[in-house]
Amino acid sequence: MRDKVLVGMSGGVDSTVCAHLLRQQGYEVMGITLWLWDPVGSLENRCCSVDTAALAARELGIPHEVVHAQEEFRRLVVEPALQAYRRGLTPNPCTFCNREVRFALLVAEADRRGIPFVATGHHARVRWEDGRELLLRGRDPNKDQSYFLYGLTQGELSRALFPVGEKTKAEIRALAKKLGLTAAQLPESQDLCFAPLGIASLLAEAPPGPILDLSGRVLGTHKGLPHYTIGQRRGLGLSGPEPLYVVALDPERNAVIVGPEQALYADGLVATDLRWIAGEPPADRFSAEVQIRYRASPVPAEVEVRGDEAWVRFAEPQRAITPGQAAVLYRKEVTLGGGTIARACRR
Repeated sequence: MRDKVLVGMSGGVDSTVCAHLLRQQGYEVMGITLWLWDPVGSLENRCCSVDTAALAARELGIPHEVVHAQEEFRRLVVEPALQAYRRGLTPNPCTFCNREVRFALLVAEADRRGIPFVATGHHARVRWEDGRELLLRGRDPNKDQSYFLYGLTQGELSRALFPVGEKTKAEIRALAKKLGLTAAQLPESQDLCFAPLGIASLLAEAPPGPILDLSGRVLGTHKGLPHYTIGQRRGLGLSGPEPLYVVALDPERNAVIVGPEQALYADGLVATDLRWIAGEPPADRFSAEVQIRYRASPVPAEVEVRGDEAWVRFAEPQRAITPGQAAVLYRKEVTLGGGTIARACRR
């Protein structure tokens, strides 16, 4: 009897080819679309489309179902993200969406159907080694998505299949085109499906406040903290002898703090809400490469775990370390874990 696998299908090329590859490997494949957000009533957003997912399943000749999970998505992703913005943070909702909703719900739906494996179109890989599941970067460095999956558990990884992680994006598109799949012609999905007009559009109540320099002098008025993020230069409405950047958001004073380029650099960070792929950190103190945002390059650092905090000291100062974003730790291609950046540290 063939093993069954439940494939999360968005309608995009990655999840479509994921289902094809697994069927080719001999799995009995079932597609499912977790419908999480429907801003215009068309069952389509910037990440997913029920119609294109159903079409992909028909083209592959596999069964397909839709599960409505808007309430879970609102409770576990949208509201925490909005609360974080109100506190002057800049969260990455995709990290906890993948952990708390997309993957967790996919596993729950597989359990409900008695299906042992789950699969997605993530560009990542899983390997069993020394009695543990390892989460590895995808083969395509430009499309690697292990950053979003650092919170997965050993139990989840033991059931996870990521077949597209073994290929580059170009290979995935070429295969889809060769197979004549409609998904080969579709554009890339976009992040932040629940805020197509920008996060500030969902926080209209955010009040204006002062723009301060590093000495506390008032330079202007901002439109509301959610309109700004660390490192931002444009849209401040300021002029002066040197460029000014957002270097901090202060929710207690409802203030945007600006300063020169050099004020953006910090030697380290403190991360909280830690998750470890192995279930525990490698040691109390260890070396790693740390990635502070999705498109950033990982950089060498020393890490010290102090209870529920990780103190990271970079080999070289880093620019625009942003509270609310994820800091993900690696050793070469192996994902160790990560956490949420609580604050930047300067000497």
